[in-house]
Amino acid sequence: MIRKIIHIDEEKCNGCGACAAACHEGAIGMVEGKARLLRDDYCDGLGDCLPACPTGAITFVEREAAAYDEAAVLANKKRKAPVVGCAGHQLRQFERQQEDNGAASSDSGRSRLAQWPVQIRLVPANAPYFDGAKLLIAADCTAFAYAGIHETFMKGKITLIGCPKLDDVDYREKLTQIIRSNNIQSVTIVKMEVPCCGGLEAAARDALQASGKFIPWQVVTISLDGNIIE
Repeated sequence: MIRKIIHIDEEKCNGCGACAAACHEGAIGMVEGKARLLRDDYCDGLGDCLPACPTGAITFVEREAAAYDEAAVLANKKRKAPVVGCAGHQLRQFERQQEDNGAASSDSGRSRLAQWPVQIRLVPANAPYFDGAKLLIAADCTAFAYAGIHETFMKGKITLIGCPKLDDVDYREKLTQIIRSNNIQSVTIVKMEVPCCGGLEAAARDALQASGKFIPWQVVTISLDGNIIE
């Protein structure tokens, strides 16, 4: 039968998994890092996944497709088949209450993480939380070395972390996309006093230059014993 059904443009898909989480019927799954329509008869054609996609990769088309099979969907749910994407890739934004009105403002035990995911490799370049954001690019070790990282650096910022020595990727392209495509207000780079962290700083510097934008930025170095040294 000819009916309305979703179409996923894999070139536009960034693999965030938000559409898979929004699809209550389990029609969408993550395959090799990309969203894919797993079964036509699981798609009800209502499009709950469309507004969840941050890149506009999902559209409606009319084509030959199996009819929506509610019984098959219910049976699949009962089996709890693992058809949704990895929860670690799904976009989340956290509303953190601003506590600048008294004693609570110095609460060092409160998380200041504003979004998920945080890994540079996983975050979509055009995620909505980048609009107007102050960006923190931090070496992942800094969170363990410097006890006050949440209050001192993460508060009020969108946080991205990475390790150029362990990640087999070049951060320059992703960071350039983020800075070029969004209204970034400032960039803070926090790194450790070890040579491999120089790769993170270099990637951020190159991305700022490649973006063609003039954005305030600073570099802060954390010592191995957990102190700010510059």
